[in-house]
Amino acid sequence: MSIEETKKLLQTFHITPNKLLGQNFMVEPAFYPKLATYTSLSKSDVVLDAGAGFGFLTRFLADKCKAVIAVEKDLQIAKVLREQTSRLSNVTVIEGDVLKLDLPAFNKVVAAPPYYLSSKLVLLLLERKVDCSVLIVQKEFANRLAAKVETEDYSWLSVTVYQKAQVELLDVVPKEMFYPEPEVDSVILRLTPWQTPPFHVKDAVFFERMTKWLFTERNKKLANALEPFIKRALKISKHEYKRIIQESPFAEMRPRELTPENFGEIANAFK
Repeated sequence: MSIEETKKLLQTFHITPNKLLGQNFMVEPAFYPKLATYTSLSKSDVVLDAGAGFGFLTRFLADKCKAVIAVEKDLQIAKVLREQTSRLSNVTVIEGDVLKLDLPAFNKVVAAPPYYLSSKLVLLLLERKVDCSVLIVQKEFANRLAAKVETEDYSWLSVTVYQKAQVELLDVVPKEMFYPEPEVDSVILRLTPWQTPPFHVKDAVFFERMTKWLFTERNKKLANALEPFIKRALKISKHEYKRIIQESPFAEMRPRELTPENFGEIANAFK
């Protein structure tokens, strides 16, 4: 697989890469063995390849595991994907949006998904509690996932993902490894769900919504930043809110100063 082969497929099937869908095709197979190693692939694994493109990675994975579920949203490209994998009995090609499909069971993920898909795909995979996910994602996005408190990249994603999984940033994948070449480099990201989470949350949905809200008010003091959300979400009185927040040791701190564990404590206090 090479840039020449990718260009030939695009030309043969009259396909123009869609920038809006983040269609940047990886054209360097030297990274594939690393992906397999980082995922500890075995012949008992069923692997999801989300945003499978022309199936170069899919075909590599098919030789390393029990089965591959290759999902591709673009119908033109999915047609080529079927042709490219037609002789592989352990590959299932599914056309559609991976976020909306009722997918067959899988226990690991190896993929280079379109950039626009990254955050929602990560949250979906963490909900499904797969054994391990190894993804090639935009470097900026990966930095947000792994960011520490009081850094510029620290965000609601940093907090909610940390509560669910260990985040590891592995190799840098230069932008020259893709066609068309994107504007930024990528990173190999590994997500491994915790056996025991670093902290417990009583209501995961409330915790995520609250955290997301607080990062829109990241520079306000917690007592002021949180009030509109809590009053709307829980429909409690101003008096009741003041009573609970005054008992919190974080009332005078700002969301950007709070650790993930702090967010958990605050969510649990209100639930």
